[in-house]
Amino acid sequence: MIQDIGPKEYDNHYVEQSPVAEDWLLIYKKDEALIKRAEGRISFPRVKEVDTEGGEITYLFTISGERFFLLKSGMDEGLPGYVWEKPVVFRDANPRYLGFAGITGQQLYSWYQSNRFCGGCGSVMVPDHKERMVRCERCGNLVYPKICPGVIVAVTDGNRLLLTKYANRPGTVNYALVAGFTEIGETLEETVRREVMEEVGLRVKNIRYYKSQPWSFSSTLLCGFCCEVDGSREVRLDTEELAVAEWFEREDIPLEDDGVSLTREMIQMFRMGRL
Repeated sequence: MIQDIGPKEYDNHYVEQSPVAEDWLLIYKKDEALIKRAEGRISFPRVKEVDTEGGEITYLFTISGERFFLLKSGMDEGLPGYVWEKPVVFRDANPRYLGFAGITGQQLYSWYQSNRFCGGCGSVMVPDHKERMVRCERCGNLVYPKICPGVIVAVTDGNRLLLTKYANRPGTVNYALVAGFTEIGETLEETVRREVMEEVGLRVKNIRYYKSQPWSFSSTLLCGFCCEVDGSREVRLDTEELAVAEWFEREDIPLEDDGVSLTREMIQMFRMGRL
């Protein structure tokens, strides 16, 4: 999956520090990232390549000794040799660890941009010096990075798996699994039952946890579950959420694992008889 960058190791422990010339500098504007493409590989600017005078820079994380910093403000025009790209470029980026760094940095950039002002009193938020957090010095409001829990659900019926396609997403060709965000006051297992009922009108039983995945494209922590249909197998589709929901025999599943998403890994594991 996208976070599997071994043998390199991701270290997100926050320690306030200043960049040096060879550190990576991640630069974003709105929903785009500044990257360089060369010989099938991506890279980011080094600090030494960027005039950061007047800009605000903050430490993000380290990957096997390579430090990544965020240019929070001070540059919109770009750099010679670099291009602005949508975050989808990070799904299959080479090298993988830079793709993971790019999308994780974009999640943090979006969080910083969304919390420049206090939601309680409107004052300017200031960064904390000991942990990844911003605070309001007027009313004391504390805001940490947003992480939204959600579920990915493999609904099974013996040798069959339920696959779906999202509605209102032009160009969507790949199947997926039932998915949704956890609501206030709800356990993850309750989210599984509710989302399956809402999206495809099925009751489920024997809910079992599989594994989780950080999914920075939507600031989500995805939790994978598998379960069995309980009672009727007839799908009642929520057409506002889904365009298609179909049962597939194990040997007829039309997707391969893309090595990126929890969804595709779970589908592949079912097809191999391991889920």
